[in-house]
Amino acid sequence: MMARSLRAHPRASGDVFRLINQLESPVPTGTIVSTPSASGAVSAAAAPIRVVHIITRLILGGAQENTLYTAIGQHRDPRFDVTLLCGVDEAGEGHMFEEAARAGVKTVVVPSLAREIRPLRDLKAVFDVYRFLKRGSYTIVHTHSSKAGIVGRLAAWAAGVPIVVHTLHSLVFHEFQSKWKNRLYIVLKRLCAPVTDTFISVSDSVGQAVLERGIGRPEQHLTIFSGFDLGLFLSVRDRLSVADAKRRLGLPPDAPVVGKIARLFPLKGHDEFLAAAAEIARAVPDVHFLLVGDGPLRDQLLADAARLGLGERVVMTGRVAPHTVPDCIQAMDVVVHTSLREGIARVLPQAGAVGKPVVTFAMDGAPEVIRDGISGYLVPPIDTAKIAERTIALLGDPERCRVFGEAGRTFAAEHFSIERMVERVNAVYVDLLRARARS
Repeated sequence: MMARSLRAHPRASGDVFRLINQLESPVPTGTIVSTPSASGAVSAAAAPIRVVHIITRLILGGAQENTLYTAIGQHRDPRFDVTLLCGVDEAGEGHMFEEAARAGVKTVVVPSLAREIRPLRDLKAVFDVYRFLKRGSYTIVHTHSSKAGIVGRLAAWAAGVPIVVHTLHSLVFHEFQSKWKNRLYIVLKRLCAPVTDTFISVSDSVGQAVLERGIGRPEQHLTIFSGFDLGLFLSVRDRLSVADAKRRLGLPPDAPVVGKIARLFPLKGHDEFLAAAAEIARAVPDVHFLLVGDGPLRDQLLADAARLGLGERVVMTGRVAPHTVPDCIQAMDVVVHTSLREGIARVLPQAGAVGKPVVTFAMDGAPEVIRDGISGYLVPPIDTAKIAERTIALLGDPERCRVFGEAGRTFAAEHFSIERMVERVNAVYVDLLRARARS
């Protein structure tokens, strides 16, 4: 096991104090940070803090949005010099490179970094990332997702990066995966724990599950909810009526609509959603169902919907741009979430921000966002009959839907802004730099 002391870095303690002072002294937007001294040299005391975020893929997904929004928020802060390093997407799940470019975030692609486990390629990825970090003289490496977390932290340790942070967006080990793969990931995560200064989990449930498997110590773990562009979601009802939102998606404007947002991939719970939909349709004859997202299960799910007698009641949008997600949620009267594995599904607070009630399995981080009987309903995992029962009740009670929706809006506005997330991440950096200065 690698000892914590092996990560000693040659930076002098004076440099560490300089970095702390920079982070604790916000600089107004537009201020010139690097200024020449009398000799014409740029003052070392004003040099920005070099941070690199590392993630396996920059696809359209919750972990990727979290990472990109954090990088963008820090890029806009002149105290930071931020780089986003990512691997390649081999599954064609869309990407956010254009959004990163528009925001001015430096993005580097490492072709050897990929999601699937391939030992030789993975060793090359460690070496490639190590070389990148060694050249860059970074102060902080912040890794995201399991593969990038393992590759990036090992590379950061080898390169002598002073501060290493890892965000846990979900659990890579779970009951729906082979035992050997679960054991491998747990062993690798335990191996990386001593070279990790702080673990950030997107939900308390994720952090607790990791601790129960002996990964890290309690004092290394904390929770920061994953922020998103709240303004887009909070304002949608002011610019788009529910009826118009339904029309745009090819839904009858007066029909009740039950929706789900998730990539059409295994473990996202679409089979469970359709099973509940069949029961809902028997009780609510004019109900329609909206599935937002795309993936390899599309044809199979359409066939399953036809087999269940849902036919034209199911509308699939395919892949949508992130900024149109609020419009899709606005078309839903009830949002149903049946995923079998998430940290905190972003659709839960996003649905709340739009003002929609949610029915979800009480799994993973869902109980931390949806308060049962207040902003939605939590039902036992895999209980599709209960999903149907609660959804039918809400479709028949518009006033309860309204009350639940308002509670969801309040909770989302308080806890899920990008600004709050970035401020809390920056505070983690300050604490770690301060601790290193004392050591």
